[in-house]
Amino acid sequence: MNSLRVTEIFHSLQGESRTVGCPTVFIRLTGCPLRCVWCDTAYAFTGGARQTVADILRQVAAYQPRFVCVTGGEPLAQPGCLALLDALVEAGYAVSLETSGALDVSAVNPRVVKVLDLKPPGSGEEAANRYENLAYLQPADQVKFVIRDERDYRWAREKMEEHLLSERCEVLFSPVAGEQDATELAERILHDRLDVRFQIQLHKHLWGDRTGV
Repeated sequence: MNSLRVTEIFHSLQGESRTVGCPTVFIRLTGCPLRCVWCDTAYAFTGGARQTVADILRQVAAYQPRFVCVTGGEPLAQPGCLALLDALVEAGYAVSLETSGALDVSAVNPRVVKVLDLKPPGSGEEAANRYENLAYLQPADQVKFVIRDERDYRWAREKMEEHLLSERCEVLFSPVAGEQDATELAERILHDRLDVRFQIQLHKHLWGDRTGV
């Protein structure tokens, strides 16, 4: 039986990425091999319940969404994630995958929008970055930097230049909530004329740190 361990499935507004503000169904898979120091979804590291792909599709369909986001944890830590992504695409949804960038994305369905993190030093997981993944980025994909301080900002700017990221796809800069002042980060981006999309976590401004929203 093709099944995955699922922490939660819920309907909310997309809080980040290109479709920010759009009603979206989120499928949060359980488990993650990383331990970023600022992680806000540690509750998804363990637990969850086994569900078949068919069960998941039925729950998603009940919301009649256009957009579906598969997230975690780290969704690619479960081998069944690839089959789930394929099934969602075949069902006609606009599907995105939020991934840490630490696991191989080469087999992800090309119709899925990859939102791929590069982990700066302040995350504590810089060594986990899998730079081979950058070769599989498509123009519709996005690379995200979650920035904790000025050191992280300089690192992100250097990686952008080193890998010509803004020529590959859209680049997202996001402040770590409660640590990196959002206005300060925005002003750095403007001062340096960076070709990035600045974002804050809309869902936190609407609902705080509640889960399932």
